[in-house]
Amino acid sequence: MKKTLLMCCALALSLCAQAQWKPAGDKIKTQWAEKVNPQQVLPEYPRPLLERPDWQNLNGEWEYAIQPAGEAEPATFDGNILVPFAVESSLSGVQKEVGDQNELWYKRSFTIPSKWKGKDVMLNFGAVDWKAEVFVNDILIGSHKGGYTPFSFNITPYLKGSGAQKLVVRVWDPSDKGFQPRGKQSCNPEGIWYTPVTGIWQTVWLEPVGSNHITSIKSIPNIDANSLAVTVGTSEPCNQSVVEVKLIDKGQIVASAKGVQGQEIRLGVQNPTLWSPENPYLYDMSVTLTQKGKTVDVVKSYTAFRKISSGKDKNGIMRMYLNNEPLFQYGPLDQGWWPDGLYTAPTDEALLYDIKKTKDWGFNMIRKHVKVEPARWYYHCDKEGILVWQDMPSGDHGDYQWQPRVYNGGYYHERSAESVANYYREWKEIMDLCISNPSVVVWVPFNEAWGQFDTEKVVEWTENYDPSRLVNPASGGNHRPCGDILDLHNYPGPEMYLVDAQRVTVLGEYGGIGLPMEDHLWWNKRNWGYIQFKDSEAVTAEYVKYANQLKELVKRGFSAAVYTQTTDVEGEVNGLMTYDRKVIKINEAKVKAANEAVIKAMTE
Repeated sequence: MKKTLLMCCALALSLCAQAQWKPAGDKIKTQWAEKVNPQQVLPEYPRPLLERPDWQNLNGEWEYAIQPAGEAEPATFDGNILVPFAVESSLSGVQKEVGDQNELWYKRSFTIPSKWKGKDVMLNFGAVDWKAEVFVNDILIGSHKGGYTPFSFNITPYLKGSGAQKLVVRVWDPSDKGFQPRGKQSCNPEGIWYTPVTGIWQTVWLEPVGSNHITSIKSIPNIDANSLAVTVGTSEPCNQSVVEVKLIDKGQIVASAKGVQGQEIRLGVQNPTLWSPENPYLYDMSVTLTQKGKTVDVVKSYTAFRKISSGKDKNGIMRMYLNNEPLFQYGPLDQGWWPDGLYTAPTDEALLYDIKKTKDWGFNMIRKHVKVEPARWYYHCDKEGILVWQDMPSGDHGDYQWQPRVYNGGYYHERSAESVANYYREWKEIMDLCISNPSVVVWVPFNEAWGQFDTEKVVEWTENYDPSRLVNPASGGNHRPCGDILDLHNYPGPEMYLVDAQRVTVLGEYGGIGLPMEDHLWWNKRNWGYIQFKDSEAVTAEYVKYANQLKELVKRGFSAAVYTQTTDVEGEVNGLMTYDRKVIKINEAKVKAANEAVIKAMTE
């Protein structure tokens, strides 16, 4: 009887919580919006490449307030917000814009489990856009600038002995009024520009650790040498501690090695199984940190053996190679926006859905366009087998003159020293986030001339920081003679108007075939596409026509292509499916056949 009563009380509390929160506004939503439970929001462990078994998810309802910038913490808050959905989104339950003259405040309390006694406590943020300042028990403990990358604080010194702990986060985001990377966010969304995203938009969580613990794992494979280079970072740069890395294949340890933190540890594996889109084979890793013979931290990770490179084929054309074999890389422009969560997918199932559909359509690559995803998105790409080109989110566009077909010239917007420093800081953090993901094979520092500056210097820095991947200097121009790739944009149909004999030539964007679908549109204003049709059959026919044209250009020199785009996004209606993911706009079988024929064309 007592057990039944407790269950009823728990159910009543759950229903009460769900009754308090509800999506805001009346815009279209995905099917996953209905599955959002405010008591279990994105419950999956958020960092698959460095995983601990014990953690506490802080997603859920927090208090929020929007007030003029520069003021102290408000005495009263405006209401509740569902973290980690941006305040402008429907799923936040708020759907209000903040602007550069205001700050967004968050507040909640939490308790530390008794079993964590004697451990340090880390407070982790997946991403907060843009400047976050964090207070624990009314103490400002630290800040972070950067809208796309994770950051952490050891909050142990600021915790009270027992009971509820107070957590407050203050956020300022200038959106398109600032120089910071922002992708397609705009205070005046229209055409190819979208709603601003402010505040916490990825998972917030706590985990117990030792005073010395593992903070990072960088794993870079070398299939030519049958080796894996692993560098492990720790919270204390102490050479008295030892790191041991074990590589595990189907439950069996196949290699192990030891070293001190920060040093490259090399593991050898004879004839490793190679990762590819056809066979996305992953190895498990276990990383152990010992100090004075005592184990102080153990984390789970994974890795894969694969190689991305470029070289001339039998006809003297520069091609991209995967695992020393030529492979045409073909995929959609994927912007990663959601009508209900904006930057944040409603559920992990939704996050995976777009990747699976991309594979279903016969693609083998995704260009992640001027956005960075949560770590779990790259994990899904690793596991499903999809190659990723990772863009740097654009920012500081300024006033520039763009000459897209200029090869050795071009014009740049002058950035301030602060803007330049911020670019490198955020680009490094983005690369650090993805550097161990086998799916990520190309870095794209700039899109077209959007905020482009010092291209040769940026490319050189990128190449030096990660020599294991290819660098696409500027997708679509201004073109500079540096990096590994010459990337052309042409709408709507494919066209090759430049070829580089020394670098790989790719079609970084084309297509944009529009089809507005009634009852699946973001707004009633003019919906936009490079070219528009009235039904799925016509869209499919045009898509296949372009694919057939592309096949001929592949034989002449294109080594990759990116079709615009995976989904509709706000006012753009040129997706292969609607923004709410409820309608696939094309004949999937015909598109898959066309895509597979394009990929095969390079090696026929």
